[in-house]
Amino acid sequence: MIYAMSDIHGKYDRYIAMLEKIKFSDEDSLFILGDVVDRGEDPIKVLKDMMERPNVFPIMGNHDLLALQVLRKLSVEITAENYDCQINSDDMQMLIDWMNEGGAPTIEQFRRLPVEEREDILNYIAEFSMYDTIDVGEKTFILVHAGLGNFRPDKKLSEYTQYELMMMRTDPFAVYFEDESVFIVSGHTPTYYFSGKSEILITESSICIDCGACFSHGKLACICLDTMEEFYV
Repeated sequence: MIYAMSDIHGKYDRYIAMLEKIKFSDEDSLFILGDVVDRGEDPIKVLKDMMERPNVFPIMGNHDLLALQVLRKLSVEITAENYDCQINSDDMQMLIDWMNEGGAPTIEQFRRLPVEEREDILNYIAEFSMYDTIDVGEKTFILVHAGLGNFRPDKKLSEYTQYELMMMRTDPFAVYFEDESVFIVSGHTPTYYFSGKSEILITESSICIDCGACFSHGKLACICLDTMEEFYV
């Protein structure tokens, strides 16, 4: 079976409970549509588990990218040659923005890792895909963190910017494709803001699966793309 999950945000216990709930096995595939880190208690534990599973395919979220950029900067050894130019005002602002967006648990766990594990984590995040597409039965799914910002029917996926893929919020009620078998599967925006419910939202062209796992009223959601069955923890 092929599954999609999004916006785990460090909720390791919910993540493991979901894998148990769907009976995730070596024969299955799981696409995680970004925002693995930040806000929740155990972002590094989630990443380390994902790294050990060759059938888990991560897609970059805005929190993952920001964490990668800041942690790369902070991981560079300060020397007499670079001390005055290693961290500039833009870097400091990026760090402040990350802390304001819930980066504290990620940096706190990261700093406790041995140097070799830190590099492994950063290399792993750097390999996250910007998007993916998959055919399941008669349906085609475009898997992306936030959506296809500034959408045009003639615009190739490779032409979308990081900002358009990871930050611009989708409109789940827009009809993106004439072909009714094509869907955008995305996270980033909790479905509560679209429907008033922390449940997966399926519309004519969109499947929104961020159900606010890191919030008190939210859930971690997962959808099986073969059967369209929904799972919640």
